[in-house]
Amino acid sequence: MKPIKQTIRAAAISAALLSVFGVAQAAPEDKARVEIYGFIQLDAIYDFNLMDPSWAATLRPSKIPVNCPGDPGCGEDGETTFSVRQTRLGFNGFVPTELGELKTKLEFDFFGVGVDAGQTTIRLRHAYGELGEFLAGQTNSLFMDGDVFPNTIDYWGPTGMIFFRNVQVRWTFLKQGGTKAAVALEAPGSAIDAGQVNVIDPALGANVHSWNKFPDLTGQFRMDGNWGHLQAAGILRWLGYDTPNKSISGNQTGWGVNLSGAIHTVGKDSLLMQLAYGHGIANYFNDGGNDLAPNGTGGAEALPILGALVYYDHYWSNKWSSSIGYSLTSQDNSAGQTASAYKEGQYASVNLLHYPAKNVMVGGELLWGERENNNGNSATDNRIQFSAKYNF
Repeated sequence: MKPIKQTIRAAAISAALLSVFGVAQAAPEDKARVEIYGFIQLDAIYDFNLMDPSWAATLRPSKIPVNCPGDPGCGEDGETTFSVRQTRLGFNGFVPTELGELKTKLEFDFFGVGVDAGQTTIRLRHAYGELGEFLAGQTNSLFMDGDVFPNTIDYWGPTGMIFFRNVQVRWTFLKQGGTKAAVALEAPGSAIDAGQVNVIDPALGANVHSWNKFPDLTGQFRMDGNWGHLQAAGILRWLGYDTPNKSISGNQTGWGVNLSGAIHTVGKDSLLMQLAYGHGIANYFNDGGNDLAPNGTGGAEALPILGALVYYDHYWSNKWSSSIGYSLTSQDNSAGQTASAYKEGQYASVNLLHYPAKNVMVGGELLWGERENNNGNSATDNRIQFSAKYNF
């Protein structure tokens, strides 16, 4: 259920919030305004199997421990987690200019990742400005289709979905009726698997890292109508690797295609679909995989990867809804990767959600995830989640 945005028109509040965006403060007669929106959400989760404790607040198949003892999360089955990390706060700014309306967005949640994984910390989601055909800042990649994210309550969502908020400069050169086309230069970055013998020299260890010489090029074409939407997106990447002393370096070409759409069926129901394939594009996937890995003959290769999802969002009434579906991430491993390298992730869920009052949602969800490694070893996690969400 989408948050309800409340408009704050007081000049003092607008000026203060617009200054956060780095936007010049507009005089009251210019009718600049700011919208504040968000929600509070509590997730109560029970895992019947094992999960990396740093990621216990969501189900990511890539974080399911397979090699025990050894992988994070190995131990006894059964774990309870309470989390408010999905809680979100956002600000939309609108400022009239001589070139048209300047739109800005600043949005946070509290789901720690990276060094903050497993913690409730402020995490930036969106920070961008848009004026006319041009956008600059951090938001959803053009290679992504956020509108195929199903009506689920798990935070991370389908494993095989293209889902990446990236820093970018975007040009929307076509916007006519329900048709839109855009291109963007996006911040580069690669997930590199050191493999059995690293890229070339086994003594290099973790010293091989991503060499981001050129930005990623993305493009998108989309058609919207009363029937739903269809989208085609593509990406071209320069994937480099090197060592601190530049003794070893190289690059590969990454590319990918993402076809997606949502078809309205009966009432408010929708069928959501996505199929994505490419080489060296795992960085844009919702979960799992590497962009570069050793090829076993003294070099690196951009790894092939496939992602798919199919979900159905059903509304029993204005007070009840359900979402059911399946998602897959499948990667071809290279000859130089280890036996425990990530190969495949599967994800499925079904839920029943209730909306007892405006801006309030409560409900439960059953989830299943599986991780398979390069050597065929696999493990699963079965989970039940109950959530309460309060929009403002």
